[in-house]
Amino acid sequence: MAVPELLLIIGIGLLAGILSGLVGIGGGIVLVPALVYFLKYSQHQAQGTSLGVLMLPVVFLGFYQYYKYCQANGTPIDIKVVGLLAIGFILGGLLGGKLATKIDGELMKKLFALLLLYTAVKLLQWDQALLRWIKSLFS
Repeated sequence: MAVPELLLIIGIGLLAGILSGLVGIGGGIVLVPALVYFLKYSQHQAQGTSLGVLMLPVVFLGFYQYYKYCQANGTPIDIKVVGLLAIGFILGGLLGGKLATKIDGELMKKLFALLLLYTAVKLLQWDQALLRWIKSLFS
């Protein structure tokens, strides 16, 4: 692997890790698009690589910081909830992975983009603003 590619990969991982620890996003929001556009990975390769990163214990370090912070502020993270979510996540990951292998790469890319767009619209509350604007047209 050439040095520029190695540095690019480490940089992408660093950015994804910082954003994951900072705002709790899954690394896939950064990793998947970065792998597709900068490293020319297929959508399937990028999504599989992103999931591979999650297997490593690096996510634990970000979780541990939040755990300590919440514990100190009287709003502890419920480990039972984490465990139950993890069970669902494991089963969902297995089923989602099997389903993804049956979907065309271009369709996968579009589905991923729609998910990101939907998430952005909801987080920015643009859906509510749009509804208010439409209602105002008929008032």
